[in-house]
Amino acid sequence: MKKSLLAQSVALACLAAAAGGAQAVSFTQNDVTLDINGTINGFYVNRESKTTVAGGPETKTQNSALTNGLLPGWINFVVTTKAADQDIKAHFSFAPGINDSSSVVGLPSTVGTGAGAVPGASSPYSQIDVRNVYFQFGNNDWGTLKFGRDIGLFGQNIILSDMTLLGVGGTSNAGIPFNTTFGMIGHGYMYTGFQAQITYTTPNFDGLQASAGIFQPSSFAGDQTKTPGFQAKVDYDWKGMAPGKVWGGLITQSTSCSKGSVCDGTGTNPAKSFTASGYEIGAKASMNNFGAVAYAFTGKGLGLSTVGAQFFGGSDGLGNKTDSKGYFLQGTYQYNKTKFGINFGQNKDNDGILGAGNERKNKAYTLGVYHSLNKFVTLVGELNQEKITSTVDDSETKNRTLSAGAILFF
Repeated sequence: MKKSLLAQSVALACLAAAAGGAQAVSFTQNDVTLDINGTINGFYVNRESKTTVAGGPETKTQNSALTNGLLPGWINFVVTTKAADQDIKAHFSFAPGINDSSSVVGLPSTVGTGAGAVPGASSPYSQIDVRNVYFQFGNNDWGTLKFGRDIGLFGQNIILSDMTLLGVGGTSNAGIPFNTTFGMIGHGYMYTGFQAQITYTTPNFDGLQASAGIFQPSSFAGDQTKTPGFQAKVDYDWKGMAPGKVWGGLITQSTSCSKGSVCDGTGTNPAKSFTASGYEIGAKASMNNFGAVAYAFTGKGLGLSTVGAQFFGGSDGLGNKTDSKGYFLQGTYQYNKTKFGINFGQNKDNDGILGAGNERKNKAYTLGVYHSLNKFVTLVGELNQEKITSTVDDSETKNRTLSAGAILFF
């Protein structure tokens, strides 16, 4: 069960190849080991946006920002031990960011106190995001059970394969209250998120491994969620001259009383159920210094994939589901300590919350350079070009995001 410390942190797992070996602080007392690892990053971002609505005049905006990238700051405390032939692990993580909402340089946010404050409110900019808080136990004979909050299964592999996890990607202004950008979320895949769950993972059978679990239900389409959400994925990894992975996953959740219905249990107002579902398939492989990723998903009632959040906007409130689909392609080349990459993704939503016959489409590509300065620091530069079209208001938006910065992890 004892893996590299980088892999123990979900967000850092995919960074190892790009920035060399991870370093960590480790303490052992009797038969318990505490490992501490983390990451910090900062980027300068310049973003230009051009929008036209219904054939009208073009509006243009341009902004600068100093911000986190797709990853926030992240500190992980991982406890491992073994008892009665069971490998036991506990994981706490805290993910602060570098931004605050204060308009006065040098002072913290005044939200909740002082003039103009919202009574009882707290600043979303200065909150600490607790992403991981779980424990698990098991062994190589029967598998592992996990209880707590951790990364979801559906969409997990693709975000960990996205090269912009080291950087910024696009939609740089969208996630500032959460101290992250969106990378390529909403442009080829949906965000898996960190979710409360009880998950079982099988032993590894010569590279074949599966996970399935129940998840905290979301009242995405109604107020009654008698059953939890369900997610599952199957992976097959192989080694050799061209190591790689293929995977497939699914997600589903039902509400027993959809929005727009009274559902009081009488014959006059019977319950109207609503089920959201999604399916994904992906593959990645590398040979010599080249790497490639291909991925696709489809969803019905799963949410607005062009926003990227699962279950957000999956229904118009009357039981009509939003149809979503997307695909993602990526290629990279490693030259000494520098990785060059390009990726492209597109998400498309139809009907549902957009209204019958309407469509919203996001597509974007990123050019990235990731240079390992040393075993701790990676320098990053990216160009992201995004195009958003919508028939709801006959609009077209083109965004160009330039970013440069660095990420440290240990």
